[in-house]
Amino acid sequence: MTSTVVDTNVLIDILGPDRPERVWSLAALKRCVEEGELVLHSVVWSELASSPLSELELNLAFGWLRMRREPFSYEAAFAAGKAHYAYRRAGGLRERTLPDFLVGAHACVRSHRLLTRDAARYRTYFPALDIISPEIHP
Repeated sequence: MTSTVVDTNVLIDILGPDRPERVWSLAALKRCVEEGELVLHSVVWSELASSPLSELELNLAFGWLRMRREPFSYEAAFAAGKAHYAYRRAGGLRERTLPDFLVGAHACVRSHRLLTRDAARYRTYFPALDIISPEIHP
């Protein structure tokens, strides 16, 4: 069985209107559920909490996915910091990026796949990470 960390953008798609992104995200989630366990990262949960929905409403919206909540390790935190450092040295901007590095490092260190619609940064800074995205899995 293959485990998959689900990125925030995929879960936001599920809550949104019926657009092509939502259709892709739903199909990809269903495929990942059939192939193994879904993992919810605490940073993704915190990003979802920045919506007007309550924690109960978020739990109800995503309960059908039965995502496992997995602790974030110091090893993954260190890997995220190093990847973010490389990104900044290459000219990357500080705004909003660290959460992506935390999620990517966690998936990489724990040998999970990553389901995301925004694969470019992950692919660059976590080349060993198995990524499921619209470009790779239409």
